[in-house]
Amino acid sequence: MDQHQVMALAAMCQVAKQVQKIAQYGSANDSDLDVLFTSIVQTSPASPVDVYQGTHNLRDGYKTLMAQLTAGAQKDVEIVKYVGGLMQLERILNNEPKSLAELGRRIDDIHRRLDHFAITDDTVVAGLADIYSSVLSPLGHRIQVYGKPELLKQQQTQNKIRALLLAGIRSAVLWRQMGGKRRHFFFAKRKILAIAKTNI
Repeated sequence: MDQHQVMALAAMCQVAKQVQKIAQYGSANDSDLDVLFTSIVQTSPASPVDVYQGTHNLRDGYKTLMAQLTAGAQKDVEIVKYVGGLMQLERILNNEPKSLAELGRRIDDIHRRLDHFAITDDTVVAGLADIYSSVLSPLGHRIQVYGKPELLKQQQTQNKIRALLLAGIRSAVLWRQMGGKRRHFFFAKRKILAIAKTNI
């Protein structure tokens, strides 16, 4: 278990936390959204840390990860379900070469749009959401989102949540690329906690 694997885990936790905020309260931190949405288009980073423009941008994610793994701490079942769901969906995606190719092509299209728009612009977020809906949703593993029905009915809320889930898939891809395995949660818990603590 190393720094980059824990960073990818923290990023998934940060995605889950932001999905939770938007689904329950209708808003999230714009700078957090910027970092997470930008990670989607970082397809050829010089270093894994560059995906998130530095680990300091993932402090909330590291804190959330620590809270989930600390003995005796209050666990957040929703966070566990979101992160587990992202890992499961990424595993399915990894076995679908056509979907992977389509995902890459669509992300390149978004990258070109960034010459004219910010990553958090409503039209770009809608584009990211559409990638999730049209490329990832058909793979069959649905991630259940919990929140206020009146918020979840709003198109803007749906777009932000789907764009965040796409960012979560980006982090799940990085987790696998860095050698992350599910068994690490059971056998490397202390090491994950130690690394996460140094990044808060």
